[in-house]
Amino acid sequence: MQHVTVTEYDPRWEKLFEEEKRLIASILGDNAAEIYHIGSTAVDGLAAKPIIDVMPVVYSLSAVDEVKGAFEQTGYEYLGEFGIKGRRYMRKGGDERTHQVHVFHVSDRQNVCRHLAVRDYLRTHPDEASAYAQLKKRLAAQFPYDIQSYCDGKAQFVTELERKALQYYDCEKR
Repeated sequence: MQHVTVTEYDPRWEKLFEEEKRLIASILGDNAAEIYHIGSTAVDGLAAKPIIDVMPVVYSLSAVDEVKGAFEQTGYEYLGEFGIKGRRYMRKGGDERTHQVHVFHVSDRQNVCRHLAVRDYLRTHPDEASAYAQLKKRLAAQFPYDIQSYCDGKAQFVTELERKALQYYDCEKR
């Protein structure tokens, strides 16, 4: 059972991302167009579940499927699309997850853009980041072993956050 914990920002998260980025790049090779740090751990100062979210953008999703075994050898659980068409999702760490990988094709501008938009919006809007942190802390305390209720509790806020972020972020320039 996954324990939902939200901790204060940890500056080591960036280093953990860089280490994982190198590992993922070594597996994906030339298939990787870019590898981004996304999610709350990518926002300096933002409290978060201590799970590093990584978003590789690739030229071929089938080539990602072909290296599934290499990911599994490094501790990842390879879950395929896992609810989002055109994504490849992996996680590491079991119930006390440490990393999540969300792979999208370079042509999937909608999903790539929305992740980068939210990250960058939170980086430049500290009041929104603070409100989000407070909500996550409250929900983690309320639902320490119920990830679904934690996520459901964030859903409305995240939907509105994404809407604002997409207005702020120019996807065409990315």
